[in-house]
Amino acid sequence: MKTKSVVFALMMAFVSVAALAADPVGPKMVVVNQKDPATFKVIYEGSQTGKLTLRILDKEGKKVVTETISGVEGFMRTVNFAGMTAGDYTIEVIGVNGKQSQKVTYQPVAEGSSIHVAKLATDNKYLLAVANAKEVNVKIYDGANVLVHDQNVAVNGSLGLVYNLSKISGTPKFEVSSATETKVVRY
Repeated sequence: MKTKSVVFALMMAFVSVAALAADPVGPKMVVVNQKDPATFKVIYEGSQTGKLTLRILDKEGKKVVTETISGVEGFMRTVNFAGMTAGDYTIEVIGVNGKQSQKVTYQPVAEGSSIHVAKLATDNKYLLAVANAKEVNVKIYDGANVLVHDQNVAVNGSLGLVYNLSKISGTPKFEVSSATETKVVRY
């Protein structure tokens, strides 16, 4: 009788191990790029509670960021790459469930200037609005396309100027240039 019990117990252990090996539930990690190209959401779900280490490695494998989280089975973290060099990175989670990793590419959006010219309701007055620039060059042409104004203007972030063009004949044309953009507007 004891032999049958031992054989039955061994068979049950074998079936349990086989079922565990076939079980698709295990540690899972997903990295999702957010609307802001500098942020990624890391979602990790393990099968056991323990200490987890979140690491970000550059393309040479050097650790850029390390964070340890204790006493959890999973987590959701937003990681921000703003200020980091553009390129390929690896996000890893290491814990009692093993190591999960995913490669991501960080490509920052170039901060370009924003230039806007608008005709005001008042006759022959125009608003120039500039953001995200250090300096702009403003050229204004009259209706015959003759240059009537040429000026370099220090912006230091953002700027708003109103130009009174009542003494200019014809429809004026603005050509405003920053380090990253040139905008031409004819009214």
